[in-house]
Amino acid sequence: MAKKEKKVKIFSALEVADICGVVNQTAINWIKNGFLKAFMTPGGQYRVYAEDLLAFLTSRGMRIPEGLVEGGDTGPDWKRILIVDDDEDINNLLTKYLAKLSPGLAVQQAFDGFEAGKLISENRPGVIVLDINLPGIDGHRLCRRIKEDPSLGGPIIVAITGLDDEGTGERILREGADAFIRKPIDFDKLWTTIEQLTASRMAREATP
Repeated sequence: MAKKEKKVKIFSALEVADICGVVNQTAINWIKNGFLKAFMTPGGQYRVYAEDLLAFLTSRGMRIPEGLVEGGDTGPDWKRILIVDDDEDINNLLTKYLAKLSPGLAVQQAFDGFEAGKLISENRPGVIVLDINLPGIDGHRLCRRIKEDPSLGGPIIVAITGLDDEGTGERILREGADAFIRKPIDFDKLWTTIEQLTASRMAREATP
């Protein structure tokens, strides 16, 4: 028997507004200002794909409604890692280091919370290296949203920061991060941490 094709979910601006608890014009403004990706029908009406709405909600730390993402394989992709850091130099260095160290690993980059939310919802990376001090969205908030949303696959989060606040590490761990590393980053320590956390998670998932 042929597999049933997955139905693509598409929302109108009004439906987006209802989901987010705002008026229709607010949703339209989000679209016009480029915050929410959408396309326009031949009749001039905005339409939003479920994956783009999910990315928007995730980046804003907003509630994810039940049924937004249809069932299926929601497990994380352990061969994919996402680097989220607005410091371009550090982001590029980490990306090159991880890609060279493990050629079979798909390493992606995001420089802000919105871009991160989109990539996470579309690709469900197994590991996210998350800078806490991001522009436009608090890293603590993004960490909580990622961990609370089952549709994102429950990725491993390694939080990083250059902040000197002693309580930062304890706080981000309470909010769901699996590990915390301060900047300047010891790249070898980061990779060892990723390997250990990934191996532990995969072994746990393989246990009946």
